[in-house]
Amino acid sequence: MLILEKHTLQFTDLGIDTRLETQLAHQGITQPTDIQAHAVPTALAGHDIFAQSKTGSGKTLAFLLPAVQRVMKQKALSKRDPRVLIVAPTRELATQVFTQLRLLIAGTAIKAVKILGGENFNDQIKALRNDPQFVVATPGRLADHITKRSLQLSGLELLIFDEADRILDLGFTEQLKMINEQANHRLRQTLLFSATLDHAQVDALSRNLLKKPKQITLSAANEQHSDIKQTLYLADHLDHKEALLEHFLNQDDVGQCIIFTATRADTSRLSEALNAKGFKSVALAGDLTQNKRLDIMDSFSRENFKILITTDVASRGLDLLSVTHVINFDLPKHAEEYVHRIGRTGRAGFKGNAISLVGPKDWASYLAIKAFLNDELKFASIESLKAKFKGLKEKKPEAAWDKSKEKAAAVKKPAFKRKAKPKKPTAPIKAPMNIDGDTPMRRKKKPEQE
Repeated sequence: MLILEKHTLQFTDLGIDTRLETQLAHQGITQPTDIQAHAVPTALAGHDIFAQSKTGSGKTLAFLLPAVQRVMKQKALSKRDPRVLIVAPTRELATQVFTQLRLLIAGTAIKAVKILGGENFNDQIKALRNDPQFVVATPGRLADHITKRSLQLSGLELLIFDEADRILDLGFTEQLKMINEQANHRLRQTLLFSATLDHAQVDALSRNLLKKPKQITLSAANEQHSDIKQTLYLADHLDHKEALLEHFLNQDDVGQCIIFTATRADTSRLSEALNAKGFKSVALAGDLTQNKRLDIMDSFSRENFKILITTDVASRGLDLLSVTHVINFDLPKHAEEYVHRIGRTGRAGFKGNAISLVGPKDWASYLAIKAFLNDELKFASIESLKAKFKGLKEKKPEAAWDKSKEKAAAVKKPAFKRKAKPKKPTAPIKAPMNIDGDTPMRRKKKPEQE
């Protein structure tokens, strides 16, 4: 058996058509990632797949490539029903998958439709009537179309769930059951991708959806991103953070950049401040309408803006090869979110940089991330922008010393009580005053007995 070394592995070695390989080459993608190397040939062989892969590992292509090849080369099971259905947890992620799919099928007769919540229902019905081979959808809106009978799935050949753990966490269990029941062709193939397989609901779902699946486990959620250089910088306060940020954005190696902040107000304020300094940036906040959010994402993906400022709302679902830097202006509250954030760069084998600014308010988050990753995460510094803040480590011994003092004081306390001065005796009751209130009244002497 011929064993191909990782660095020499090509997409054609996985059984991928040369036309698809050419399309990938146009995007600068020449070699498969680990998840692609495992999943593509397994899917092409017709097996159901239960796969775990960390964010940024190239899993989108791991299911799109065998799906597109199937449609290109195999005869359809049904003339009218879609051949491939891809279910994604959020509108942003579904849009990213759809964009990647369109690039792959460019120049072919293959049709694809996007079915998302928040968009015109009737327009979607019209698009579905054109008999697309691919449907990319969010679970809620997909269930609506199934209920209204504007979408039939009985002839579906390939059912794909992207980030199944998140679909379930968002409460779409009933919708998934409906999709599974409707897509009931005996030859249906199912691919399920999840950030973690250690999830009770995902495990139960896999047993209901998959037939004799091949399990592919490549990495844990907290495993380090080898293609991402992580650097942390201490910051004294907000102005110091902004000065550091400006320094980084002025570096020549920065392509597109995503900046993460703690709040929606911070995204808007920071975007205005950067634009005033000549940096072309746009803020993506959770309170925007869905159409506006999608417009911003699309505009950023077409590189109309260099900088995208957002909260964790966009930490998943952005799959952009041109993002060279992720900057955590504020660290996330949850350590797992740090992994998702930095995974927005260094995608599909490309190198990326993750810069995190750590101020006093971020210290607790920093300690949680360090523990989660089981990594030291050391700090760097800029000579002209060194921080006075050195972390909150010194407070721990002080706190311990204070407690000991308190204990000592508590022990001595009873001794002080014993030494307390005796209470003054109560003064004797004075004799009653006369009516005028001046001199004490004297009792009359009893008359002497005669």
